[in-house]
Amino acid sequence: MRIAHFDCFSGISGDMVLGAFLDAGLPLDTLRSELKKLGIKGYTLSAKKESRHHIAGTRLTCRVSKSVKQPERNLKAILKLINASTLSKRVKADAAAIFTRLGEAEATVHNMPIEKIHFHEVGAVDSILDIVGAAVAIQQLGIERVTSSPVPLGSGTIRAAHGVLPVPAPATARLLKGVPVYQSGVEQELVTPTGAAILTHYASDYPGFPAMAIEAVGYGVGSRHLEARPNLLRVVIGEAEATAQHEAMDVIETNVDDMTGELVGALFERLFAAGALDVYVTPLLMKKNRPGHLITVLCDPSKTSELVELLLMETTTFGVRTYRTHKYSLERESKTVKTPYGPVKVKIGSLGGKTLTVSPEYESCRKLAKNKRVPLKEIYAAAEAAARNLI
Repeated sequence: MRIAHFDCFSGISGDMVLGAFLDAGLPLDTLRSELKKLGIKGYTLSAKKESRHHIAGTRLTCRVSKSVKQPERNLKAILKLINASTLSKRVKADAAAIFTRLGEAEATVHNMPIEKIHFHEVGAVDSILDIVGAAVAIQQLGIERVTSSPVPLGSGTIRAAHGVLPVPAPATARLLKGVPVYQSGVEQELVTPTGAAILTHYASDYPGFPAMAIEAVGYGVGSRHLEARPNLLRVVIGEAEATAQHEAMDVIETNVDDMTGELVGALFERLFAAGALDVYVTPLLMKKNRPGHLITVLCDPSKTSELVELLLMETTTFGVRTYRTHKYSLERESKTVKTPYGPVKVKIGSLGGKTLTVSPEYESCRKLAKNKRVPLKEIYAAAEAAARNLI
């Protein structure tokens, strides 16, 4: 699997993304020819080597001609522009999804319907080219998975079309929901809305450097010179060996010793309805020798705040604990096998294209056992026997 890792030690912006991919081997002529398919007139793209803190990278510059009037484009106009082009289906889909992500963030921030949002800065020509260009680069370089480091945030204020805004900009903060961030101490905008939208569309998780055989390293140069750090975005591209699927996950825990079984049972239903991936209870012996329970919830990081609030509301606890962990899992696929009693659904787990395990679906087996009036264990045995042919 070909993987790209964004090392965002100085943040991320759209032009830095393209600069990094160009520095890693994407031909500028290829980028230009693909972007011409949008039909936008009155701009030129150039790339040159520059250094930040004695580290060389590629800086992409988009110059828009003042003689060609560019319209102020809303989301509908941008999506129409993309869909009417002759770009590939994958590039169109990715670019449209990134712009929709931006539009939703802006609509939420301004409390307006998404169709009334005018993008201003992110609807400008250079931002359109940055987003579509990023989609082109991902496809042209054959990248199948994207990961990222945690993202540093700047501070202070910036002047935008809506006036003076805090850093990170409101739309940027919204886009980074669920992303691990940290304060950099730099009084500059390090993450732009365009950069945040590209990153959060593609990045599947935010670990340290993933295991890979490195093939290329590129540095995208930012426009400003920062005293505290080199203003660069590093992209590392390589081939990852077949490994279990990896994703970040949050664990929420709390100890209780004064809840009845009815309350605990009802809690499960509420947690799963709110987006918990798994919930389980472990018996404990707590202080003063009281029997109690450890309630553990596994969830996507984007659901943590909501589930923490639900635990505080629905249990008798005075506090909960959370921490980030990582889940490794097999690739899953659902198939149906034939048995003497009828068809049964099974889950297939594979790694690197090799099937490792097959498990009959409980509900499928239970319904068939009830309809055929045979023991559930016989349905399981028949399904497992039929499934062995798939391994």
